[in-house]
Amino acid sequence: MYQRRLQGWMKHFDFIVLDALCFQVSFILACIIRHGMVNPYESVLYRNVAFVGFFVQVLILIEMRNFHNVLKRGYYQEFLRMLQAAFVTMLMVTFYLFLIQQGGTFSRIVLVAWGVQYGALGYLVRCVWKYILHSRDVLNKGKRRMVLISTPEKAEHTLKGILEKSYGGFQVTGIILIKENAVGEDYPIGSQILEVPVVADDDNALEWICRDWVDEVFLDLREISPKRKELLQVIIEMGMVAHVNVGDDPELVLPKKQIQKMGQYTVLTVSSNMLSLKQVFMKRAMDILGGLVGCLITGILFLFLAPIIYIKSPGPIFFTQMRVGRNGRLFKIYKFRSMYMDAEERKKDLMEQNDVADGMMFKMENDPRIIGSEKGDGKGFGNFIRKTSLDEFPQFYNILKGDMSLVGTRPPTVDEWEKYDFHHRGRLSMKPGLTGMWQVSGRSDILDFEEVVALDRKYINEWSFILDFKILLKTIVVVLKREGSR
Repeated sequence: MYQRRLQGWMKHFDFIVLDALCFQVSFILACIIRHGMVNPYESVLYRNVAFVGFFVQVLILIEMRNFHNVLKRGYYQEFLRMLQAAFVTMLMVTFYLFLIQQGGTFSRIVLVAWGVQYGALGYLVRCVWKYILHSRDVLNKGKRRMVLISTPEKAEHTLKGILEKSYGGFQVTGIILIKENAVGEDYPIGSQILEVPVVADDDNALEWICRDWVDEVFLDLREISPKRKELLQVIIEMGMVAHVNVGDDPELVLPKKQIQKMGQYTVLTVSSNMLSLKQVFMKRAMDILGGLVGCLITGILFLFLAPIIYIKSPGPIFFTQMRVGRNGRLFKIYKFRSMYMDAEERKKDLMEQNDVADGMMFKMENDPRIIGSEKGDGKGFGNFIRKTSLDEFPQFYNILKGDMSLVGTRPPTVDEWEKYDFHHRGRLSMKPGLTGMWQVSGRSDILDFEEVVALDRKYINEWSFILDFKILLKTIVVVLKREGSR
């Protein structure tokens, strides 16, 4: 239940924000109608009512799942849902006034006009926003990317069942066909089934899933075989969500699981970690708050660091690079540039001096690519902003955008990602973070990538809001210690 609420809340976050804005605009307009051109927030009573009303409204929208199937609803159904939201919200606001014994002080005209205008304005904005989403085809960009694993005989029938009533939920980006022999002649790799490409067979299924961006996998396992059980176990190890169209097979050893609807099918959904709606809300709220504060600090740092960076190494102030995020998503990461402009080209010549033996990451003592490294060990300006983590501050913009989180796992470069084995991929089943368990466990001393992976998977499996808070505090302590040792 919580997983389905979570997906609905995250998917319709934009609708919740727009509804909250409509609620406050309606409050201001209602006060103007009754009291004229005054600022209603100057009154303690009116300000408190607006503040409490905002939280009540958001909780009602989430708890009542008011935006469930919002993209599939017609105008009449939308009107009924908006009427429901407005009525229940205003009822709770009235109840609040009764509790604080201010019902006689707060204007009844404002209360009625507020509710009516919120219902009308909210309905109009919902309809307009849905029209914009449809006309710009934004929905496909935000869908979860899912792969279907089935047999050639059942693939088309299963795909129809998945796609039925799936509008606005997920996007099937590929089909993997599995049978005892090679891929059937009817659907070779590169062909299409209902406009969805066949991307792999059972010989290269895991290889394709590992290198592509995949959020979820739908396994049509109505006929159980050892090969498919092994495939499911590896997918779970990689940290992806798997939807299994099968009864709860006692021979399958699965982690956290729950029953869900996927199209017209009832599936068993399994994952290494499932967060509740409350947990995701708290983590994202912390990210937004931290991102806003961090971006403000980044702007202040820019005034001081930008001139120094440009003088010591003319060129862009910010370093940008494509990194791999959750489940293989590519995103552009931002940092204050601490290296010379030709750093990426010189990296190839320095790979033999990489302190990480297996090449899964690149770390080098006294890296000559760092600005000012010619002055000696750790004496350059680039070394300073790296040791104090000042170069990392622009990543707060990535956090605000939703590419990263305050706490998570280190986002690998594309070339590092391409070297990953299946179990390595599981470390990115959550958003990458500005800091993480590896960073606060002595990142300069840990050069074994398998140990890094173990720490990341430990963080994912044991995640909690308290753990994030502890890691943030430890990060501050680690940075201060590094600065104090200079």
